[in-house]
Amino acid sequence: MSDFMDKAKNLADKHDKQVDQGIDKAGDAADQRTGGKYDSQIDKGVDAAQQRTGEGDTAPR
Repeated sequence: MSDFMDKAKNLADKHDKQVDQGIDKAGDAADQRTGGKYDSQIDKGVDAAQQRTGEGDTAPR
């Protein structure tokens, strides 16, 4: 499993912009499904996830 995680991390590092966009879309979908009730918590989670991938958040907010 370690080899799989290493490959996934390397792939995410090479495609940081796309990963950040995917995380942002997932956050938007979660926000929409909750009717905006947890907007600030979702935004914090999205920001934290984007900082943990590649070079960090590449999408302007």
